Amino acid sequence: MSSTYCPLPCPSAHGGGEAALPVSPATQLRALEADAAMALDDWGDHFPPLPAPRPAAAFRINLLFALLAMSLSLVVLTDFFAVSNRALSYAAGLAGPLRAHLVLLHVRHDGLLAPADYHASHTPEGAQRTRRALETLASAQPVPAEVDISDDYLPEAVQEVVRRHQPLLLVLGRPGLAHAPQEIIVSTAMDLLRHTQTPVLVVPTVGWDAFPPRRLLLAVDGEPFRLCPNQRVVQCLLQADGGTLDVVHITDDYHRRPDAADILRSIRQNNLVDDGPALDRLHELSRQRIAGGVLEEAARQEADLLVVVARRHSLLGSLFHRSVTAQLLQESPIPVLLLPAQD
Repeated sequence: MSSTYCPLPCPSAHGGGEAALPVSPATQLRALEADAAMALDDWGDHFPPLPAPRPAAAFRINLLFALLAMSLSLVVLTDFFAVSNRALSYAAGLAGPLRAHLVLLHVRHDGLLAPADYHASHTPEGAQRTRRALETLASAQPVPAEVDISDDYLPEAVQEVVRRHQPLLLVLGRPGLAHAPQEIIVSTAMDLLRHTQTPVLVVPTVGWDAFPPRRLLLAVDGEPFRLCPNQRVVQCLLQADGGTLDVVHITDDYHRRPDAADILRSIRQNNLVDDGPALDRLHELSRQRIAGGVLEEAARQEADLLVVVARRHSLLGSLFHRSVTAQLLQESPIPVLLLPAQD
């Protein structure tokens, strides 16, 4: 896997948690230089040494690397020309308020990200054209962006980029090619969840420009759940612009109706929100079709992001296309954020 950083104006490093004590500019500078040294060491593992720049230029390069290393990241699976430009645009809109940078991941050995044109471009000249196109796309983004090109297959490529960048989430378009069936997007999203345990955001092809989303709707099945570790994305989105989180649970005639307090307790135990949600934020509907009920409530709430807890049994089943998660991915007119659960 190779990587290229496109130096763009970098926002201030992401801050959160408790208030920090005042720090002198000299102390801040020393911290930035230390972080830059570590970032450049990692850079040196992948590339030959660059010619020594002038001291002022070297400081600016070090500062860019230091800020990049300290910021959050969003990984966007892209083919650079058709499949996921919409997803990339949405991710760039999210990255600004989140003070995050983008990682554009292109996987050559994948039918979704490198479909019909792969064989024609799998030459030294074709590889150079692909890299130039990706770098041009990255440099055009309104936030800092870097490029990763992998010769691995999709699961291994994504596992590696998650290991190195520890992204807040993975972003996938749905679908960008006229001939790409919805099932490919669903199976790809499920594979990403299963192999990385990182939240996956699936973006519709058209129609969404709310950055960041402010009205989140969390769909739960009423049973206790335990999310995989280090999932901060919902909290970050809510804090970015004072968003709200409502919860929907769909019941039917065949299952026991869970206690509302138990549903809210499970949400709090997973730290999805700092405080709450309150009881009046929980909405229960009785519908025979669960996915239809969830989307009905999303429309009623005018939600701009649907959040779904994806359990392992729904990821591992061979009939994934019949699961509620898969139906929501295929039918939702708004972006869907999948949170992988351990149970």
